[in-house]
Amino acid sequence: MKSSAKNLGSKFFSLVWTGVRRNYDNLDDNIAKHLGETEPDSPVEIHLSRMFSQVFKRHTREEADRLFIVGTKTTTPSLRKVSSRPVTPWFFTRVFLLLAISFVMLMALLFVFKSNKVIPGIIFIGSLAVPFSLLMMFFEINVYQNISVRQTMVIFLVGGILSLIVTMTFYLILPIRTEVSIESALIVGIVEELAKCVVIILFINTYKANYIFNGVLIGAAIGAGFSVFESSGYVSEYGLATIFTRSFQAIGTHAIWAAIIGGAVILGKTRKKQFTVKDFFTKPKFYVFFLIVICLHTFWDWDIPNTGIGVSLLQEFIDIIVGWFLIFIMIDAGLREVKTLQGQQIIIHRSKQKKLVNKR
Repeated sequence: MKSSAKNLGSKFFSLVWTGVRRNYDNLDDNIAKHLGETEPDSPVEIHLSRMFSQVFKRHTREEADRLFIVGTKTTTPSLRKVSSRPVTPWFFTRVFLLLAISFVMLMALLFVFKSNKVIPGIIFIGSLAVPFSLLMMFFEINVYQNISVRQTMVIFLVGGILSLIVTMTFYLILPIRTEVSIESALIVGIVEELAKCVVIILFINTYKANYIFNGVLIGAAIGAGFSVFESSGYVSEYGLATIFTRSFQAIGTHAIWAAIIGGAVILGKTRKKQFTVKDFFTKPKFYVFFLIVICLHTFWDWDIPNTGIGVSLLQEFIDIIVGWFLIFIMIDAGLREVKTLQGQQIIIHRSKQKKLVNKR
């Protein structure tokens, strides 16, 4: 009896999961087609199981080292050699594991050996673990391999701090009220996402980034930096216990939101030209994603009246799901972009060959 009930339950779960997966694949594929320029019959498949298939496999040190030898004149591959296959990041989990172990060791020093001197380290590592691991994932996903580790760290540190400076400047102009309300949450969402957006645009224009994966990486670096420094500040204000909630919440907040904005900036600008103020207001491929991110931030910060912790957790869960869905759309669109650009090169090359043949 128990075995039959168990089999029935597993079949039901399998049926539900299959339906969810198919609907996700169809929706993701349809949206990405509108963002890209590929033919409607050339899908780029993105599946969670396939994307993270390399996480639990063994990898050599040489494989890890090769991930970081990118972004220079001699190590940036040509467009023809850029892979358009589904991305399979894995090293970011090792980064998270290293930081998590470091955090546990510091906590042991605090509680076992009563060493208060490790508290700054706990705050820093705890704030860093999830956002920096996500940044490493987006670094791996950048199939163009045209942004180096040094550039990424500069964007992470300088961009993160600069976005906080811009945020505080905006707060001086638009001071928020202390009470918790949908209006206050909306103002916070607008101010913080606009501040990050300004800095993202600055770095994208400075680095002359032209690819979706570049924009996503630059955005993720700025968002991760913002998250690390903001979380550290919250700990000093609300206590050490805050580091636990902030760390786990980081999986679906600033780094993800900024990565979406970064990809949207690339989608909204003309290729090989800078993103302009006109693009900000006239390109739906940009401002639709930007407005969605503001809504996600607002929904995250909004404490719905007369509700408990259960509703708050549900809000966060929905926010994370939607945010990651948009990330997968960006990845899908990015892979389509690779195929499109490589296809354009082939067409141009063939047309030149035909012209040469005709001349002969």
